[in-house]
Amino acid sequence: MNSIQEPTNISEIIKKRRNKLAIKEGYISLLIRIIFLAIIGYLLFTQVFLITQATGNGMFPAVKDGDLIIGFRLQRNYKKNDVVIYKAKGVLNIGRYIAQETDVLTMDDTGTLLVNGTVQSGEIIYPTYAKEGIEYPYKVPENHVFILGDYRTQTTDSRDFGPTLMDDVEGKVITILRRRGL
Repeated sequence: MNSIQEPTNISEIIKKRRNKLAIKEGYISLLIRIIFLAIIGYLLFTQVFLITQATGNGMFPAVKDGDLIIGFRLQRNYKKNDVVIYKAKGVLNIGRYIAQETDVLTMDDTGTLLVNGTVQSGEIIYPTYAKEGIEYPYKVPENHVFILGDYRTQTTDSRDFGPTLMDDVEGKVITILRRRGL
């Protein structure tokens, strides 16, 4: 009788060890997958996409204070009137790409903005007045862009701190998520 029970105990011991090993392998596999997904997520949201929150109403009505902004970092060929995320004095801002290198800007007392002699109005409902510090007509220097906010009478933009280096343009806005009381 003793010899019959031993194989049963040995088979139970082997079965328990196999189960423990399978559970351990499962946890290791899960941990590896979590680390892999974390690395992919980190790379996506630091190198490919940019997520930030809008502060102030410089881009009102297109972007409101508190809106969540998702930008695409890999695009480097911007078109005029693209909404971009850029750094100015170390702070992320959102603005409209108005002019690129070698473009000539003119602003007059009527609030009209001209780029290369063409009136730029589009959907902007606020007039564009010159601010102190830049003389117009103004030629955008090489490797720089001129960025303006949509709420032209109440925003801080390239009229205040000058043109922005192309390297300081972080990405193009691809999605705006409205805050709505969050």
